[in-house]
Amino acid sequence: MADHDRIEGAAKNIAGKIKEAAGKVTGDAKLQAEGKAVQLEGKVQNAFGGAKDSLRDKH
Repeated sequence: MADHDRIEGAAKNIAGKIKEAAGKVTGDAKLQAEGKAVQLEGKVQNAFGGAKDSLRDKH
């Protein structure tokens, strides 16, 4: 079973991509940067969840 952090991280990554794309379409550099930041947060959270899954699988 996937860790909650992995699921939430993946969702943040997708939301960030959407936000970044909206910023590109509207020419809003701030929105684009926010989208990239949300993506990074999601990737970190996903990696953390993956590490937790690995530890749980070893036990």
